[in-house]
Amino acid sequence: MKDKLSMTRDTSVRPGLQRAVLTAALVLVMALVFMADTVTDYAIAFPVFYCAVILAAMRLHGSRVVLALSWVCVALTILSFLLTRGGAYEIGLINSILSIVAIGVTTWLALKMAAAQRQARTSKARLERMARSSSMGELTTSIAHEVNQPLAAISTSAHACQRWLAMEPPNLEKARQAAGRIVDDVHRASAVIERVRALTRGEAPAREPFDLNHAVIEAAVLMHGEFDRHGVDLVLALAEELPAALADRIQIQQVLSNLLLNAAEALDQAGVPEGAATLSTRLEPDGKLAVAVADNGPGLAPEELERIFDAFWSTKENGLGLGLAISRSIVEANGGRIGVQARPGGGLICQFTLAAAPQGEN
Repeated sequence: MKDKLSMTRDTSVRPGLQRAVLTAALVLVMALVFMADTVTDYAIAFPVFYCAVILAAMRLHGSRVVLALSWVCVALTILSFLLTRGGAYEIGLINSILSIVAIGVTTWLALKMAAAQRQARTSKARLERMARSSSMGELTTSIAHEVNQPLAAISTSAHACQRWLAMEPPNLEKARQAAGRIVDDVHRASAVIERVRALTRGEAPAREPFDLNHAVIEAAVLMHGEFDRHGVDLVLALAEELPAALADRIQIQQVLSNLLLNAAEALDQAGVPEGAATLSTRLEPDGKLAVAVADNGPGLAPEELERIFDAFWSTKENGLGLGLAISRSIVEANGGRIGVQARPGGGLICQFTLAAAPQGEN
């Protein structure tokens, strides 16, 4: 306990002691400059070295101390001029005046610099507070956006459970299945919140090998109700014998849900008579795994395609403009790439790639 107390005292006293030592060194320099200026003749302008003392003092003390120190330097310059006995008097007078001007200008610049530094620190602190507030707002909005899908699935399953229980006689098996889906979606919502928080904190995703086709099918099943509600068909075109993907399964399913929901809402909003989206997987020649969502909607203009991943930009009437921005962050955090292009014949193709797990980890 005694050693700990001693360490605390040392760390608290050391900065003050260091400042005192440096201040004493500045006083010693001022005394040396004064003596050198006094014993030499008028032609040597030693007082300009007071400028260095003022600049050094600015790093140790506040503006008031520096201003007082500059007046002391001016007084020492005048006193040294009066005590000097050798050299041309006129040259000494000019050198003293120039030195005083230099001391004054240096002091003014040092005070201005200190004021600018204080203002910069204040602005930085204000920006950091604003950034924290903005980050909290974006985090809240992101979580609300991502959790909306499992909450919608929970609501659908709950209504289905009520209908099965209201039947005469109640269909307990169907109600039990609906209740099971509710439990699964609750766990999914909790996992989504944790993944979004981890992504916002900059934490690395939990990248593990998983069956990509199986994850795609799970996402398609979860989004089946949304496609029915929008009157859009969903077609699966999955490649066989794919290697395992190496990524965060839950985060990748978030991306799939976002892409599928975007396709369904875009087709519904455009009023496409036979709207359909195709969800496909394949193995790229470079060994990457590709997942694509293609729709037969009206597509987007080239300038809209350039902004499609911008945060808070959306072509949907009530869109937040966060789905694709979050999706890009997730895919890139998992070591993949995502992009959108026009589909031949109309519509869009949104595709992302993932790394395949090493053979030993399949």
